[in-house]
Amino acid sequence: MGMAKKIRLLMVERGVTASKLAEMIGTSQSNISNKLKRDNFSENELIEIAEALDAKYEAHFVLEDGRRF
Repeated sequence: MGMAKKIRLLMVERGVTASKLAEMIGTSQSNISNKLKRDNFSENELIEIAEALDAKYEAHFVLEDGRRF
């Protein structure tokens, strides 16, 4: 599942529209819509979105032995 789909699911869970999310993170609705269409977010944007939607963003690499980086 791509990040855009995860964000959309979280938006539904929180009852937040693209317009409202854009306002919450200080960008335009068209910018959010374009990023959702392209599934193109920087890690900093993902952190901002998570904070705005009262969630925690975690990104890491996990090796087969369970170690995380």
